[in-house]
Order: sequence, then C-alpha cells, then structure tokens
Amino acid sequence: MSDGPAMMVAMPREAIVAGLDPEQSAAVLAPRGPVCVLAGAGTGKTRTITHRISHLVSTGHVSAGQVLAVTFTARAAGEMRGRLRALGIGGAATQVQARTFHAAALRQLRYFWPQVVGDVQWQLLDRKFGLVGQAANRVGVSTSTESVRDLAGEIEWAKASLIAPEDYPTAVARLRREIPTDAAKIAAVYEGYESSKVSNDGVMLDFDDLLLHTAAALEENAAVADEFRDRYRCFVVDEYQDVTPLQQRVLDAWLGDRDDLTVVGDANQTIYSFTGATPKYLLDFSRRFPESTVVRLERDYRSTPEVVSLANRVIGAARGRIAGTRLQLIGQRPPGPDPAFAEFDDEPAEAAGVARSIKKLIAKGVPPAEIAVLYRINAQSEVHEQALTELDIAFQVRGGEGFFTRSEVRQAVSALRQAAGRDDLPAEAFGTALVSVVRAVLAPLGLTAAEPTGAQARERWTSLTALVQLTEELTAHDDQLDLAGLLRELTARAEARHPPSVQGVTLASLHAAKGLEWTAVFLVGLCDGTLPIAHVLGDGGAADDEAALEEERRLLYVGVTRAREHLQLSWALARNEGGRKSRRRSRFLNGLIPDDSPAARIAPQASSHNKKRPRCRVCGKPLAGAGATMLGRCDECPSNIDMELLDALKAWRLDKSRELSVPAFVVFTDNTLTAIAEQQPQDNRALVAIPGIGAKKLERFGPDVLAVVRGEKPMPAEVT
Repeated sequence: MSDGPAMMVAMPREAIVAGLDPEQSAAVLAPRGPVCVLAGAGTGKTRTITHRISHLVSTGHVSAGQVLAVTFTARAAGEMRGRLRALGIGGAATQVQARTFHAAALRQLRYFWPQVVGDVQWQLLDRKFGLVGQAANRVGVSTSTESVRDLAGEIEWAKASLIAPEDYPTAVARLRREIPTDAAKIAAVYEGYESSKVSNDGVMLDFDDLLLHTAAALEENAAVADEFRDRYRCFVVDEYQDVTPLQQRVLDAWLGDRDDLTVVGDANQTIYSFTGATPKYLLDFSRRFPESTVVRLERDYRSTPEVVSLANRVIGAARGRIAGTRLQLIGQRPPGPDPAFAEFDDEPAEAAGVARSIKKLIAKGVPPAEIAVLYRINAQSEVHEQALTELDIAFQVRGGEGFFTRSEVRQAVSALRQAAGRDDLPAEAFGTALVSVVRAVLAPLGLTAAEPTGAQARERWTSLTALVQLTEELTAHDDQLDLAGLLRELTARAEARHPPSVQGVTLASLHAAKGLEWTAVFLVGLCDGTLPIAHVLGDGGAADDEAALEEERRLLYVGVTRAREHLQLSWALARNEGGRKSRRRSRFLNGLIPDDSPAARIAPQASSHNKKRPRCRVCGKPLAGAGATMLGRCDECPSNIDMELLDALKAWRLDKSRELSVPAFVVFTDNTLTAIAEQQPQDNRALVAIPGIGAKKLERFGPDVLAVVRGEKPMPAEVT
C-alpha cells in the first residue's frame, strides 16, 4: 500500500489564497493540525478545503499521496477530485485521494484482508434485500417489498449507530425511534441476516461491514495500523455533520493518536438523522481538540440577498443545541426578486399554478434544467408531473421514480387490470361505486384506512391513496367512467410522461436536493402534516419529538438555500380539487410572510372558522399551531421562561402524579408547565387562560399551581 511521495513545487502563498475571502484564507492558511470549518450553504467550502490541501502539500507539511479526503456521495467526491486535479494534486495514486467513506474502506480492506483474516474468501453484498427477506420469513415478519425495505433500513441504521442485534430493542426504546414493527422481531431479523452472510464458502460483507472490518483491522492489528498510518497522515472530512458513529469509528482508527484533521460542516444542514447521522462530532470538535482552529464561513456566494435573508429567518427560529451553531449568512450577489409566497385552494391548483410560473420563467430565458420543484416526500411528485405534462414542460424526477414507474403503482395498475377481467364486480361501477371498487382492489396492496408506520409502508400508502384520489377526481368530471375507462386514462397518463433522461425541470425530494442548486426553486406542499411531516406531530398538532421537529425545520432551510435567484414557497388548503380547506400552512412559515402578501391575508382566514384567533403576547401577531397557542407566543419570539419555576412545577407534578397514581402528563403536560413557567399567572383568571387548563383542572390543581408560582409550598392534601 505504500507509495513514494509525490514531489510538488511550492506555490506562492499569494497564489494559493488568490480569489479567496478573508475567512476562506484563514481556513486555508491555518496551521497543520485540527481545523474545523463551519461552512454555511453557498460559502465556497469545496474551494476552501481543496485550497487548504494545496497549501499543506505546497508548503511541505505533507506529501500529496499522504492526504485522504472523504465525503459522503460519489458526486461530491468526483467534484473534489476535479478541483484537486485543477490544482495539480489529485488523481494519480501518488496524489491526493478523494473518496467516499465506503470507497476508501473497500480499497483498504481489499489490501489488508489477507494480512488480517487469511485465506477466508469474501465478496461484497451490494444488495441485502434477498437475505433480509429470508430472515424476515424465518421470523414470521411480513416479506412484502415495503416491509423488507423498512427492515433493511433499520439494520443499516443500527449498524451505522454501532448497535448490535441484542441491543436493538433497548436502543430504539431509549431513543424513542419510530419503527415499522415490533422491536424484538426486528432484532431477530437483524440477527438472522447477519448469520446468513457467513457460510462454508466464505463471508459476504455489506457496505456497513466494509467500515466495521476496516476499523477492526486497524484497531486490532498493530502492523496494519502502522502501515496505513505511514501511508496516510492527513485527513479531510467534508459534510462532517452527517457522520455516523460507525464512520467516526473508522476515522478514529485512521487517525490513531494523531490530530492532522480538517473537518467541514454545518450542523444546521443535518437532515439525515434517520440514517444514524449525528452532528455531535462536529459540535464537540473543539472540545476533543482544544487547540483546534475554528473558522466560520458565512459569505454566501450562491444566493441573492433576498433568498439569504429568508434562509436566515428560517433557521433563526430553530431551537436546541444545534441552533446555537447557526451561521448568519451574508449574501454576496447583487439583489434579486423577493421570495414569493402562494396559497392555493387544493393540490391540483397548486401544481397548476407552479407549472404556469415555470412556463413564464422559461419564456424569460431561464433554462428548464435550472428550475426545481422540491417536496417533502416522493409521493407528492405525481400532481406536479401531471401539471407540467399538461403544459408540455419537460421534467426529470431525481432521487425517486416518476409516479407511474414506481413499483407499488405498477402493481396497483396490474391489480386493477386483473379486476377488470373478473365477472364478480358490479355490472355498472360508476362514480362512487368505482371509487369503492378501486379501494377494495388496492386494500390488499397496502391501502389502509389509517396511515401506517414505517417509511416504506407510508410511501406505498401515500402512492395508493393518490391513485384513489385521482379516481375520485376523474369520476367527479365523468360520472359514467368505469374501470376500463379508468385504466385507459391511467395508461394515457403514464405514456405521456417524459423519459427520465430528459434535461428538463427537476422534481426532487428535499433530501435528494441536498448539495444541489438551481436558479429557480419552488418549495411546494408546505403545510402542517407534510412539512413538518405528520408523524413528528401529536394528535393536537404539537410536536411529540422536538428534535424531530427541528430536523423538519432544517429541511426547509436546506430547500430555501438551494435557490440562487427565484424562490417561491407554496401550500394548498385541501388535498383534492374542491375538497374541504382544512389544512394549515406550515408552522415554519409563521413570521416569514410579508404582511402585504396575499398569502398572509388568506391563510389565517382559511383556518379561523370565524373564531377570534389568539395573538402573541410578545409581538401581537396571530398565533398558528397548538404549541404557539399553548405558550401564548410565536415560535420565533423570545422565551422568558423561569427555569427554577419550571423545575419546581415539575417536582410538584411528580409528587401529585404519585399521590393520584396516574402518569405525570395526566396532571399537566410539559407544554402546559412551560406555558405556566413563562406566563407566571397570579390568579385563577390568568391560569385558566392558558390552553389545557379547564374548569376541572383549575378546581383540582389551581391552588397548588398558584402557590408554586408564588414560591410557596402547596397545601398538603386533606386526609379523609
């Protein structure tokens, strides 16, 4: 594995930092050792870190062949290699290596395997679906496509999080992780899958195993570690906020007791926690390396000041430890148009409106490939595919299949064709009868009355629900439509789709859009239940999991920062055309919409039901969302909570719950106690004004609560 050092003529310092801003230059010229670059969206992080590598090599701190730069996608690694080649230090084996974690581990493991393991043969398992399905079948768990995908996803998360099969149930309970089925059964599938990879013919290693075995080889074999660390002496990690515990273990094994490490990341772009990614290593970097250099890149060269301002306001409302690292982006481009906000009656109207706006942009000279429509989940694409098709606008679906090419949709259409050939269906299934037939046919495929748990099952359910809604829409326009006519319509719509390879408008989920950028971006479907996604919200609309809610906010932030110039944020008050307008725009938009925007006036009216809406006690604006209503202030307005009072209230609640033998939340929820600690009511009238405190709770607990607020000890319960 050892290669001769690559010689390089030293570049003048002036040449290395030419064209860099002061903060970028500081990161490039930082002394050899631990460096943390907190780089906001569009701040030139790739340029900065490649120039830093060039500086380290040019000044003789390290030879080019001793530098290993890792990132998270093949596309990002390819871009970094291109930048390094342009600087004369990337490409060949004796030059800087830029790879993904898995590609680097695969190369190392192939080299070290005989030395560490011996003659045992191994092969790469690039698709675990079959083995997971077999393990699920042995355990008695569903082996449907969606179930197996969910199980595979859980196994990947557990391995990335360094959680063994036997520890899985305890871990998911502690982390309150949403899981697709019983934790013990998932653990059994996980254990069975791991066992099935070992046979007399050798072993199969999945992508996570590459990392596990690479780390183990370095941790347990001194000769291997010495050879590797002689080969690679300087490390650079991009997108460090997305590192998993397993990847960090590999990085630690690479480093040993050295500290020649540069990391780059932005904790406020952490959107992959569901895969095991965690920003804690980025957040704790300066604690681990007290002598480290920390540089903040905040000059945004991607977006107009108007887009940057909105991005700052989106992330400015964030809470928690990650929010404490937020970067205040400073737009460097000339001014552009203000971001637009648009409210629509229903999703078809929203899609049609977005398509018309795209048509206008194209007419003004914006290339279709420079326009994107971004949404929270892939199932939202169908209505936008249809709207773009109707206006003859080419598009491509990124990070997911087009609606009619998805496996569950193809399966559903096939089931409907089989049903059309049966003789046991109603002779004249029109209108609502046709909708009932479609529901009955799709029920065995995963169409349930309630939205299921599990990411894959939920995605399938959403697609099947969209087919039912399309049927409802078609029968509303043609009350004589039968099953054969529906199938003809579905075939025509599928055939009208543009090929996936067409260079047109990009349709993508917010997760798939990470790392990309466009001249114009349309963020669609921004309503509570979609962004933030429904499963992070409680029945009353309050967040069950504050950390999950904040990750949803960061998704919106990532979406906003994808736009260079044109940006529109929109939502629909109903799902179906002419449906009841019961939706509420996303809580993340509160305080962002200009007062003179039509959307600012329309949205509150749609959800008010002619009731006087409560207003924020800080800024006076109408409140939206159960959490804000409970606290009596906007999410973004400052809290004046008395933490000592909150602790006292929680202690009182614990005593009271034990006295009554009920769970603590039955007395008062955390949100109610937080509202009390913020508003500090002094009498019954002020206390009952807090949502969640009705007449019964006022009578039962009011005197105690007011006593705690006044700093007095509540009266003991009477002995009867």
